[in-house]
Amino acid sequence: MAELPVPDVPPARCSGRFTISTLLGMEEGGRAPYTPTEGSSCDSVQPTQLSSSTLCTRTFGYNTVDVVPAYEHYANSKGVGDPRKGRPSLADLHSILKPDPSRLRTPVSDLQHSNGLPEAGPEAGLEEAEGEPGRDSEPEPVRFGWVKGVMIRCMLNIWGVILYLRLPWITAQAGIALTWLIILMSVTVTTITGLSISAISTNGKVKSGGTYFLISRSLGPELGGSIGLIFAFANAVAVAMHTVGFAETVRDLLQEHNSLIVDPTNDIRIIGVITVTVLLGISLAGMEWEAKAQILFFLVILVSFINYLVGTVIPATAEKQAKGFFSYRADIFAQNFVPNWRGPEGSFFGLFSIFFPSATGILAGANISGDLKDPAVAIPKGTLMAIFWTTMSYLVLSATIGACVVRDASGSLNDSVAVGSPGCEGLACSFGWNFTACAQQQSCRYGLSNYYQSMSMVSGFGPLITAGIFGATLSSALACLVSAPKVFQCLCKDQLYPLIGFFGKGYGRNSEPIRGYMLTYVIAVGFILIAELNAIAPIISNFFLCSYALINFSCFHASITNSPGWRPSFRYYSKWAALFGAAVSVVIMFLLTWWAALIAFGIVIFLLGYVLYKKPDVNWGSSMQASSYNMALNYSVGLSEVDEHIKNYRPQCLVLTGPPNFRPALVDFVGTFTKNLSLMLCGNVLIGPRKQKMPESRLMADGHTKWLMKRKIKAFYTDVVAEDLRSGVQMLIQAAGLGKMRPNILVLGYKRNWRTASPQSLEDYVGILHDAFDFKYGVCVMRMKEGLNISRVLQAHVNPTFEAAEHPENGTGSRAAPGTAADPTTLASEQQASTIFQSKQGKKTIDIYWLFDDGGLTLLIPYLLGRKKRWGKCKIRVFVGGQINRMDEERKAIVSLLSKFRLGFHEVHILPDINQKPRPEHVKRFDELIAPFRLNDGFQDEATVNEMRQGCPWKISDEEVDKNRAKSLRQVRLNEILLDYSRDAALIAITPPIGRKGRCPSSLYMAWLETLSQDLRPPIILTRGNQENVLTFYCQ
Repeated sequence: MAELPVPDVPPARCSGRFTISTLLGMEEGGRAPYTPTEGSSCDSVQPTQLSSSTLCTRTFGYNTVDVVPAYEHYANSKGVGDPRKGRPSLADLHSILKPDPSRLRTPVSDLQHSNGLPEAGPEAGLEEAEGEPGRDSEPEPVRFGWVKGVMIRCMLNIWGVILYLRLPWITAQAGIALTWLIILMSVTVTTITGLSISAISTNGKVKSGGTYFLISRSLGPELGGSIGLIFAFANAVAVAMHTVGFAETVRDLLQEHNSLIVDPTNDIRIIGVITVTVLLGISLAGMEWEAKAQILFFLVILVSFINYLVGTVIPATAEKQAKGFFSYRADIFAQNFVPNWRGPEGSFFGLFSIFFPSATGILAGANISGDLKDPAVAIPKGTLMAIFWTTMSYLVLSATIGACVVRDASGSLNDSVAVGSPGCEGLACSFGWNFTACAQQQSCRYGLSNYYQSMSMVSGFGPLITAGIFGATLSSALACLVSAPKVFQCLCKDQLYPLIGFFGKGYGRNSEPIRGYMLTYVIAVGFILIAELNAIAPIISNFFLCSYALINFSCFHASITNSPGWRPSFRYYSKWAALFGAAVSVVIMFLLTWWAALIAFGIVIFLLGYVLYKKPDVNWGSSMQASSYNMALNYSVGLSEVDEHIKNYRPQCLVLTGPPNFRPALVDFVGTFTKNLSLMLCGNVLIGPRKQKMPESRLMADGHTKWLMKRKIKAFYTDVVAEDLRSGVQMLIQAAGLGKMRPNILVLGYKRNWRTASPQSLEDYVGILHDAFDFKYGVCVMRMKEGLNISRVLQAHVNPTFEAAEHPENGTGSRAAPGTAADPTTLASEQQASTIFQSKQGKKTIDIYWLFDDGGLTLLIPYLLGRKKRWGKCKIRVFVGGQINRMDEERKAIVSLLSKFRLGFHEVHILPDINQKPRPEHVKRFDELIAPFRLNDGFQDEATVNEMRQGCPWKISDEEVDKNRAKSLRQVRLNEILLDYSRDAALIAITPPIGRKGRCPSSLYMAWLETLSQDLRPPIILTRGNQENVLTFYCQ
């Protein structure tokens, strides 16, 4: 607990004691969580500069700003700029706090309301979602419980015309036993899916969006978006399907009474459009009216079902017996218990594909998740109960009708015979009916195998079955008409796809998607006017099965990733059962209609590819993110177990960019040859006090990472806070990376201002190069004629890691005024500066001066650069030093070595004049370059020189100038060669000299690098490996 300093005012006094359960329990009654119980009061209070904390000894017995756990601390913040009140920040608890004298007293009347803490309410800046206390400014939206909202809705959507018209026929074909197997197989898939829905919907707060919301928040926007779009479309077309089913039934009734409106096809269109318009009116009237209509349909179906069951026990009349109904008979049950396949669809899987769509519809409740009082309770309970009761109805119906009706009957009253009459074959003979003739000729019009209206014939009152068919079709159409806009509205609000945001606007208390309703209506009417849905129906079934497969896979994937965030309160699920359900759903898709399954997969893959390409800026904590972490962790740990080999060497770069947007050329250069190949880590050293720089570090990191992603640079960003540049780089060199994913090359920009910079910054810069070699790093220094730092152009604060003196007002560190740190959003959205490494280089040359054998790094980096498309047309030339009398032999030796490396470098040049004396004017220029840094000690002894150098170690003694004269002239001569051979190159890579630590002053070493690389137009890369091989010509 963080104790507070007590200022010079009376201490806080509190009576009464709070417990966590007491505080949380108050919320249940609608009061603020910190409203004191009876008898608790606070006489005085000591507020500090905290945004929302006051002092009281309410629970802990001493003054503290710590607070007990409360709901509000975990709810999403309502306003973007609103502070989260109630829980103090870590800085509030950890940092030194100064009391604010102007706020040392709070009126007692206020304290009686808040007990020292702000009340929960709209002003607290918290999102009060559906069912949460503390919000009464708007009328409460209509919310449904698990019965009306989920169970009845799912049962109505599951029940359909197949229950009335096809299940008796399936029973006749497959027999009662196999029909039960078909039912149970179908229900197994839907039950597993129901369990998966239950697990996902109880893993956090579910909002509107139904199936799309569940899948997208679990698997991410890629799969969620694609399935959401096709699921919404499938529901819209399903409205047309169910409406056409209703219209066909009405048309048939009209046809029986010779009362057609126009003709059979146009009658379907007229009745369908009128029906869907009425359903739209019910939907637009609000969810409450829609729910009332669904209850009415539910009661009609229940009455029709009871009417059928009553009809099975009523003694059969002669007319019904002629049609094959004889009430319950054991021998009829026995005969119908076994299959009797007939016709082209007479196979197990053929009948399974016909029945399975009648088991679907379990998502109807989940699709209106935003209109449920408590989705986490309603969805599991309502969905599973709906599956149970509809399954029981299917099993009872198939068993009862299979025990009452024979397979074949003529329907003719003249076929009655005496029991035991000769020449009579079949089960009906024992009941006094002879259906032998029509059974043998397969011309019977009645019986389970021939008459689809068997349920109506068996029932006590036939028109009630017709009413049940009307109720089943209309309720399914209404459920789909509501589901499609609700799912589509959530998809529109997420803005995963273009041109659909218009339909996301909600109206009224329930945020009704009226525009979505109209779109669904237009789609439904369009398909109703086709009046022939046999082609599109299989695709819709496959779209629903796609949803089932992805829901099951979501549950499995979330479980298998072991994410700590996967904590569903519904425990009765199995990840392996979910995987089985996903696999079976895919198999059923191909069993139903293989071409429709391919179309469904094609559409999903297309939409998936679009979202992957667009990369929407959403973060839902999906299981895909958890899976990515798991894979990265497992591979990283596995990589640590693998011994390194030269063949697998990769240049893993720690790039000292400072803020990456300040040095885009350096970022682009390294990003070009490390992309999809190796590690790139952009390092930034924030110089200054840790207390001042830590907030800046946290603020900037996210913005720099987004800037890199926008520039399509595959790199990490990291920063450290240090007192000076060199110690910060030492931290990065030692700590950057993970396992084998650690940098092995330090890349930095050339310090152009070394002559005018402070001596200490010069020492730090050269010291960084020495530190890199000490830690076995290779070093790559990049110099461009126009410089690397573009911070002046960006007009941002400067973190002058290597070029601080260009901005002398900032000294040697990043000490900009508070508030000048770049905002992450601004960083990511700023205009990207173009560099030479982003443009095609054409037919230029990449010149490699491999002067010293550093292990091959000087060759490897240009080779990797040349493999990229922008540099692919460049010719690579290799220059090496040699003697004029052995030029051919040395060239052949280098060509042979390069061919064994398989780098494809064929143009090799020997430089015989590398040891010639440089021109006098260039030598003079070098002497003038080092003159300001000379000690001018007159070749005195070492002790005297060290005494003179006290406090200025960068100074060059006369002896050091003399000892390194040949090396200095070599750099002058090399610069002349570079100007002669590589003036028009696209890039120059050269092996720089190494200054011996402790023997070569930093100013002399910088003079060498300056002389070597000056006056060159192309970028020059000074590359030095760590003297260990990075190339090999062996296979093992």
